[in-house]
Amino acid sequence: MSNKTVIKRQGLMRLIFTLSHSFNGLKWMSRFEAAFQQELALFSLLGVFVWLQEIALRDKLLLIASLLFVLFAELVNTAVEVVVDRIGSEYHELSGLAKDIASASVFIAMLIAALIWWAVLWA
Repeated sequence: MSNKTVIKRQGLMRLIFTLSHSFNGLKWMSRFEAAFQQELALFSLLGVFVWLQEIALRDKLLLIASLLFVLFAELVNTAVEVVVDRIGSEYHELSGLAKDIASASVFIAMLIAALIWWAVLWA
């Protein structure tokens, strides 16, 4: 067992530390993960496009949420990849399967986003 003391933060301090970890993750993804960088650029461009459209606020928020869902899926995908790579660099069928399934979640998120955009803007 480790001699390391675990500090249990509560209330506002817990929220502050949680947000700092979240921002560290977003910062790392923005600097080192090419797919996330591309999706973030697309989110920025389409986000501006959405706010320039004369559509209901509800529809604007739905379109933005669909793009955020793609970013969310990419975060989870990368987290799975990082954990699998941390475990070991040798090939294992289950490691490859975990990465493939996580990647499929990004694909599904993109399909969902595309369907929402089609339904809101063109259907």
